Amino acid sequence: MSVMGAAGEIQCSALEKVVFGKPAADALAEQVEALGAQRVFLIASKTLSDETVEIDKVRSALGDRLADVYTGMPAHTPRQAVIDAADAARNANADLLVTLGGGSVTDAGKVVLVALTHNVKDADGLEPFHVRVEKDGTVVHPEFEGPAIRSIAIPTTLSGGEFNPLGGATDLRKNLKEGYEHRDLAPHTVILDPALTRHTPDWLWFSTGVRAMDHAIETLASLQSNPYCDGLADSALRLLVDGLRRVKENPGDMEARLNCQIGMWQSMVPVVSGVPMGASHAIGHVLGGACDVPHGYTSCVMSPYVLAFNEPVNAERQKRISGCFGAPDRRASELADDFIAELGMPRTLAAVNVGEDRLQEVAEKTMHDFWARTNPRPVSEAADVMQILQLAK
Repeated sequence: MSVMGAAGEIQCSALEKVVFGKPAADALAEQVEALGAQRVFLIASKTLSDETVEIDKVRSALGDRLADVYTGMPAHTPRQAVIDAADAARNANADLLVTLGGGSVTDAGKVVLVALTHNVKDADGLEPFHVRVEKDGTVVHPEFEGPAIRSIAIPTTLSGGEFNPLGGATDLRKNLKEGYEHRDLAPHTVILDPALTRHTPDWLWFSTGVRAMDHAIETLASLQSNPYCDGLADSALRLLVDGLRRVKENPGDMEARLNCQIGMWQSMVPVVSGVPMGASHAIGHVLGGACDVPHGYTSCVMSPYVLAFNEPVNAERQKRISGCFGAPDRRASELADDFIAELGMPRTLAAVNVGEDRLQEVAEKTMHDFWARTNPRPVSEAADVMQILQLAK
């Protein structure tokens, strides 16, 4: 029994280094040299590859150490695309994996490591490795050997997956995004280059910025958080609110972009540390996998409504969220709603093409997501999810 207050536990991933503020290609070359890698396999955004010179910069910086480049990863990281990328990495005899792009590319890198290590060569072969929820609500985290090689992640959005040892891939038969988790799936190194994010479309930058805010918001809203994680989430939310506003006013503000990246990093530490997310993330996973809603948009649509749903049980904790927006006397749900609208992001399910005819399916599938069971206000059946979806429609 603790004599100082509530006892707790902070979990750590295998992330060893974060490099920020340096040109990405130069920073990557330094880290590859430090790790002694000779066969680097790059999974990169197709848009970056086709429409910018950033991949050429990486080729030039790595030279003969770059074994191959894969640019075929679709949104939501379908299992088969993961297998295709793993096959290419296996054929390249990769000794280091690098991801350069948004959340789907980042997720792919982690699940590719699972496929490589366990010699998975078809989509069905990934089935034993993903986190699942039993009918009684029990969450099963399969135990398996960690990756045989490590990775470096260079994100271009603010979704934050590169800081998480959990990666997602979508089973297209179930139309469901599923998680794969091992502490060593976290990258060895993350490189944050604000200049690289100038290539990110505004809608993607701002929507994933709201996704990062949602990590912080669901931490501060959680009844299972702690002072360490609350402090990081508080700082993250303040950096993101200020930084996103500044980038909206001046897209060339590199300091604001880097502050957003630092805020995104801070927002992920509580998630990795063991603070469970809630219904916004759980519903968001389903909206992405089943309804093809972009990752960031799911938080733009759901976060304020989940705050409103949870307010009867965590109103006191939500005051701190309001303080991060600079208005401690206003409701957090209203402040989040106003801010997301200020960024020009969608605010309803209808605005992201999810009609009322899909709501029951979304509600039922949400009950298969492990974070549905850790929402501050209990979500024990699909009818509970429907209450939130009705607010959001």
